[in-house]
Amino acid sequence: MKLMLFLIISFLIVGLFLYSKLLPHKDRLDKQYKGLFNFCNSIFSPLLNFLRSIIKPMKVGQGLAVDMAQLILLILFLILIKIL
Repeated sequence: MKLMLFLIISFLIVGLFLYSKLLPHKDRLDKQYKGLFNFCNSIFSPLLNFLRSIIKPMKVGQGLAVDMAQLILLILFLILIKIL
């Protein structure tokens, strides 16, 4: 059971990384990858929207801010892996 949870959380971490990299280019994805992206989007979009409502972007420069929701979600996933 622990192995299955570890694999699921590991998949979510990799998915979050790919999701964050592909989000700006989602309109140019091939058909096969667009389906996978939409699946990841259905998982991460509600989670990130919820976290964004709680944690606002951190200003790091003039007109420049970092989305902290993705970082917080990654930290939560890493904590879950450590607990296992």
